[in-house]
Amino acid sequence: MAVPLTIPWTSHLVMEESLLRQLIKNAKAGDDASFERLVILHERLVLRVAQRLLLNREDAKDAAQEVFIRLHRSLRRFDEEQDLGPWLYRVTVNICRDLWRRSKRDAPIEAARDSQDRSPDPESSAVTAQQYEMVLAALGQLTPHEREAIVLRDLEGRTTAEVAEILGSSETTVRSQLSTGRVKIRKYLAVRPRREK
Repeated sequence: MAVPLTIPWTSHLVMEESLLRQLIKNAKAGDDASFERLVILHERLVLRVAQRLLLNREDAKDAAQEVFIRLHRSLRRFDEEQDLGPWLYRVTVNICRDLWRRSKRDAPIEAARDSQDRSPDPESSAVTAQQYEMVLAALGQLTPHEREAIVLRDLEGRTTAEVAEILGSSETTVRSQLSTGRVKIRKYLAVRPRREK
């Protein structure tokens, strides 16, 4: 399938949606290359969310692999006119919940670095890595439900309504989890510098 990635007179968003719909349609028809392209387009998102929820790189890789296995199994029933993103978020959260329940352990934070873009400037990279480690450590202070709400709303930029739908919850519950989670993060970040002295 030769679908151009950009056409000058169409908006990037329209082209992206059109390409994704075509890839889903082709993958549903059994085109393995289209399914592989879907995985490539979404693997960073799924892995990033899984790492932030599980705080463990190896568990996150396992979760991401399971997400794409489920996508492959469910693809024939998926409506290509729907957005794949919410489905991926929902399945990723559910798989991470299952893994979290099974493991019931505190993961080492240093293992949870996601595949973020690194600056070529070593000093800038060190500051970014340190900030990211602080965010992960702060996420580790939250309950799994608070962490899900914070990751989806504050780090992934989903709306409260979208987060509620993904989590199978009410907007009121999500707002409460966000409020509680944000307070815990602020408290953790406020006392962390004193702990390190």
